[in-house]
Amino acid sequence: MNEKRKKLIYIIITVMLATFVGIGVYYWYKNSYYVSTEDAKVMGDLVSVSPQISGKLLEVDVEEGDAVIEGQILGRQGVSNPQETNIDQSVFRAPISGIVIKKQGTVGEIISPGQTIAMIIDPNKLYITANIEETKLAKVKQGQKVDITIDQFGNKTFSGRVKYVGQASNSTFALLPTSTSGTFTKVIQKIPVKIEFDKSDNTLLPGTNAIVNVHIK
Repeated sequence: MNEKRKKLIYIIITVMLATFVGIGVYYWYKNSYYVSTEDAKVMGDLVSVSPQISGKLLEVDVEEGDAVIEGQILGRQGVSNPQETNIDQSVFRAPISGIVIKKQGTVGEIISPGQTIAMIIDPNKLYITANIEETKLAKVKQGQKVDITIDQFGNKTFSGRVKYVGQASNSTFALLPTSTSGTFTKVIQKIPVKIEFDKSDNTLLPGTNAIVNVHIK
């Protein structure tokens, strides 16, 4: 009976050691060949639709989720002095082709130049913004291959390339200073890295979470 117990203990110890070694090898491999982060999102360039003149919003001809083409009339507003106003200035058009992801104008309100009526994004030009820790940034270079997993699609993997490495940390653009007291706590900064997809996929949703693995070897 004692021999059986000893063998069982030896087997358990061997399995535990093999597990620890396997975990160690895995993390060594990941750290040696990849820079990874879960602090990443699908992004795109948002384009605002704004009126050229002030006036009452008479109609908005699009809804969120509608596809539009560049130059398409999206709405119309009233003008206070038609004689002095070009009629073309009373309509607002789509500045790009894409999808309306936000509609902010309400018929009947008074709108003015610079006010956002709608926001459009081109679903064929989405990219990943990944925030990489400064201690790992030296390993990240433009053109490196990237494996991308989007939470929206579960285990489906996309491929991409590093397009641009940011030249300042995210905290540089913060509205408030990072330290306002006499005490200082060092915090690892993160730098935004832009990653372009090898193949566009217009089913991706801007703002959804992603995990990236940048090939550094």
